[in-house]
Parts: sequence; structure tokens; C-alpha cells
Amino acid sequence: MTGLSRAEWEAANGGFLAASLDWLRLLLRRHAAEQPAPGEEPAGFWSRFSGRQPETERPAVVSDAEIAAAADRVARAEAVTPRPALVELATRLGLSRFERDTLLLCAAIELDTSIAPLCARVHGNERMAYPTFGLAMSLLPDAAWEVVSPHHGLRFWRLVEIGRNTGQGLVASPLRADERIVNYLKGLNYVDDRLSPLLTRLDPAPAAALPPSQREVVGEVVRHWVNAPGSSGPVLQLSGPDDPGKRLVTAYAATECGLLAYRLTTSALPQVLGELDDLARLWRREAALLPLALYLDLGDTAGDEALAATTRFLSRIAGPAVLATRESRPDLGRQSVVLDVEPPTVPERAEAWYSVLGSRQAANTLAAQFALEVPAIHEVAAIAQGDLDEAWRLCRGRTRPQLDTLAQRLEPKVGWDDIVLTDDNLGLLRTLADQVAWRTTVYDTWGFGERITRGLGVTALFAGPSGTGKTMAAEVVAHHLRLDLYRIDLSAVVSKYIGETEKNLRRLFDAADGGGAILLFDECDALFGKRSEVKDAHDRYANVEIDYLLQRMESYRGLAILATNLRKSLDSAFLRRLRFIVEFDFPGFEQRKALWRTAFPPRAPLGELDFDRLARFQVSGGMTRNIAVNAAFLAASKGTEITMACVLDAARSEFEKLDLPVKGSDFA
Repeated sequence: MTGLSRAEWEAANGGFLAASLDWLRLLLRRHAAEQPAPGEEPAGFWSRFSGRQPETERPAVVSDAEIAAAADRVARAEAVTPRPALVELATRLGLSRFERDTLLLCAAIELDTSIAPLCARVHGNERMAYPTFGLAMSLLPDAAWEVVSPHHGLRFWRLVEIGRNTGQGLVASPLRADERIVNYLKGLNYVDDRLSPLLTRLDPAPAAALPPSQREVVGEVVRHWVNAPGSSGPVLQLSGPDDPGKRLVTAYAATECGLLAYRLTTSALPQVLGELDDLARLWRREAALLPLALYLDLGDTAGDEALAATTRFLSRIAGPAVLATRESRPDLGRQSVVLDVEPPTVPERAEAWYSVLGSRQAANTLAAQFALEVPAIHEVAAIAQGDLDEAWRLCRGRTRPQLDTLAQRLEPKVGWDDIVLTDDNLGLLRTLADQVAWRTTVYDTWGFGERITRGLGVTALFAGPSGTGKTMAAEVVAHHLRLDLYRIDLSAVVSKYIGETEKNLRRLFDAADGGGAILLFDECDALFGKRSEVKDAHDRYANVEIDYLLQRMESYRGLAILATNLRKSLDSAFLRRLRFIVEFDFPGFEQRKALWRTAFPPRAPLGELDFDRLARFQVSGGMTRNIAVNAAFLAASKGTEITMACVLDAARSEFEKLDLPVKGSDFA
């Protein structure tokens, strides 16, 4: 039989329900063994599909022939494609014909107002205007006690609700069809209201095509879902740090398979076993009624309780399911297959940028810096409208949110002309910046990346006393490269709990990978000190943490800068693995003089300042800036220019604050 259109099916489904209610009504009448009084039973909604006469015109006695004729009309109305909703539900959930008819009886109360009075007459009690298991077993054909079992269809799938009162047995308790199920029988199919607050719909596959590397993973997911439908399929573990990529792969695969993909975070799973099992059963029911695929997001901070809940939940659901995880999990209580999902490669991103920008150079530059998914590239290009600076700014904005919660963002406002360093150090900084800017050309285009086994990251150590310009130098490089700069206090990252430091570092680098932000690790002595002699498990794990950080730094495609005040405390084996080491010495006389000249903005009202005299103060760049700012406030409060007296007063205060020797003649 040719399949019906949606409108045709709705009409056929309504006709089937009307015929079924007619049949059910005749059974109730015969069981009541009495004719209803005129006007006592109003015509139901579904009667308009059946064409039957008003109840007051029905004969007083219901014959077997009438019931058989009504059953025949039900059978004919059932023979459509697609099948009526009640028939489809019974097939998908494995209900017997008796269970199906019992569900019809429970739903009939909501579908036809004439059913409740009939139930009351059958019970012989006007207050019992509802169906019960006892009524179903005495009324419907092929009755079986399994209908009351919590392990069988109606109760197992929570298709009916039981309103048990004190002193009332199960068989005599009121029954009511679940609201979601009643609406399904009407032809309204949607995710249950009890599930929807926990779920987020994964957007259907956008128009932009996935790159070949991710397309291959989509093919693997589709193959597993198509070849192992229903409950027999394995859980697919999508492993790796690329969460947007995993969601895209799932959305594309679901679209190809005609499924609706929904995301559920493991943090939303109940910890109480009974509630967890109820949620799993509800998902199984929804997956049977709707073409659903589950994207279960484990997250990176899941603890032991969340992992246990995830394992139990997966073992109790069926159908297409994906577990998004940073690392594969060995035991999920159900067969699983691990598929690695990586961001698009640099050449794939470059092709995507080129297809929307038309500039090969711009495409290569953006692709090298920002690890965006292909749909995101198309969205940025559509907003930028060919403006490459705007595209760069938008890309930076898209990669910021993940890092903003993990590190302190510094706004680079200084350039090469604002920093005072030796020529050698300036040369090192420029070389460092060039290696970040041209790494894709050297590594990918020229093929040097194929010969480097340890990693392609650009790493540097900035060593020197406090205030000598380490942070400012990082700002200069970030400003030159037009990249975000994040400061990470390693003393806050290091944890006393074994394994926590690695987790903290992993979240940080995973978040930074998308935009290639410059990472400035401050207080690195907290982790990068002399490797300790291994005396216990904590010593051994401290060395593991150092090795892990070194490995992540070397594999990071951005720039990672380590800042320390004590270079001598660092292990020599660690220093050998860094590409650049920049020593920030305490400034000499000429450098201090230059620092004083650059400490005051061009718009500042300067009086006659003796920079030679000021340069004789043993101050660092940081101290110079503090003194200049404090002198400006002194001048503003007096309503004068920034005079030598203001600067000397501010210098005295700075020395006293730092508990440095103060000679009165130096500040007079």
C-alpha cells in the first residue's frame, strides 16, 4: 500500500481512534447490561469520524454481531501505512493485544467524555468513573494477569499512571494514561516534558560541508548506527578535546540517518539509583517513539560519582548513543567503539577560508591561527563581509570564552617603541614573534613539521628580577601578533591532590588550542623547580606533572611563555627543552634613563625633569612606572605640572614601600 501523506494519515488515525472507541463503548454497554438514559451520555469528540448516530438512538441491547462489526471496522481502519499511532506504539514497545486494548481504555477517558460515565455504570458506583485493571480484565478479550506486572509493557514503560488510595488494591485502583502517550495516540509526537529540560537539541547539519577528516568519522558513526539498529548497537565514544567537532559529527550523522540528536550532560544525571533508572527508562521509551540519537557529554570534570552514573545509565538505555569524552573509557557496562575526533587540519581550514574569502594568503593566515570548525568559518566570513581585520577580530572573540574562565586575560597596549631592553633581547623577542607568525609556512608548506618529533610549539623562558619587563615583553609580542594574552598563576594551578594538576593544565591547553592565544605562566617555580629525588608517590607524581606540562607546551601550536624570578632554581633538563631563553637583567644607567623618558605619556604636562638624576636611582621598569603614576596624581592634586619635586616625593614613597634604603639627600 502506498504511504499516506501527513494530512491523510492524521485523518486515518482519527478514523481508527473513532472506530476503536466505538468498539470499546459497545463492550462497556454490554457489560453494564443496561441502556443509558437519554441525554446521560454525551456524544464524544471521536464520533464525528465514525458517522454513528447519537447514543439515545442506539438499541437497548448490544449484540455479538454489533461488537463483531465494530471490531471489523477497527481492523479495516488499522490497515493503513503508516500504521495508526496506537498500533505503532504497541509494536515498538512490544505490547500484547490485551495490553494495547487496556491502554486504549485508559486513554479513552481523555478522548471521549462518554467513557467515564460508562465506567461508573460498569463499576456500579458513580464515583468510580475511571478504568481499572479489574475492569480491563473483565471487559476486554484475551485478558492476562501479566498486565499488572511492573516488568511488562504498561507499567514497565510507564504508559499508565496508577492512583492508589489507602486500603485500595492494585486491581481496583484508578488508571490514567500518561499525558505524553495520550498525545502520541492523537498524532502529536514530541519529546516528553520530563526529559526536555535536561536535553539540548543538536542543530541539524548546516549547509557547509565537513572537511574530509571529520567526514570520515561521520561515515563510521553512520555505519554503526545503520548496521546495528535498535538495542544491539554499541556506544560510540567520540574521543578528543574537540567538543564542537564531536557535536558536529553527531549532528551530521543523525541527519544522514534521519534521527534527532539531543545532548545530555552527565552532570544532569541523577545520583539516586531509582531516579537514574527511571530516567533511563524514559529515554528508552522516547527513543522507541521518536527517531532519537543521544549525545551524552561526559565533560572534563566528571568525578567518580558522575562516571558511575554514566556507566549505569548507558547500560540501561538502547538505541543510537554517543559518549563525548576527552579520553576513552574502558568499561561502560555496554559494548563500545572508540572514534577519535580532531579539529579540521590546517590545510582543511585554509580551503574552507579560501572558499568564502577568495584570498589564499588571508585564508592561510586565518587557518594557521584559529582552529575553527568549518561551519564557524562560514559564519565568521558571512559577518565579516570580506573585511580581513574584522574576520580576525571575530575569530579572536569566538575563541576567548573558554579561556576567560581559566586564566586572567591581559589587554596588550604596548608596542616595540614602548619597551626598553638591550638590543640582544629585542632581537630575541622579534625572532620569537616571527616564529609564531610564520610557523605554518615553515612546518606545513615547507615540510619541516614532518621531521620534528617532539612538538611544534614555540616555547620561551623569561627570567629576571621582578619589574624588569617580563610581562611587558609578553604584551609587546601579543600586540605585534594581534593575539590574546593570558596570564596563568602556576602556584594556583598546582594541586596537592594527585592527578588534579594535570587536569587543570589539560583544561587550560585544550581551551587555548582553538585560538592560539599566548600563554604566560607566572610563578613557574611552583612547578618547574629542581626535579626532586623520588622518595614517595607524591615526588614521583610531581615529576610526572612536569613532564606532562612540557609535553603539552611542545605540542601547543601557539606560544607558551614561562616567567621566573629565579632561573637558577630551574632544572637544566627542563631548560634544554625550551626554544628561547630571554634574560631580563636589572636595567643599567642608560636603560633607566630611557625608562624614565618613556614613563610619561605625551599628553602629560611635564615640568623640567632631570632624567640623568632620576636614572641614578636603582629602580626597575616596574618601579619607574609606579613612581611616574604616583607623581602624576600628586601633580593633579596640587593643580601643577609634573615637576621634579613630585617625582622625587613619589620615588621616596616607592622606596619606603619596598623597604629600600632611603637617603634624604637623594630625594631633596
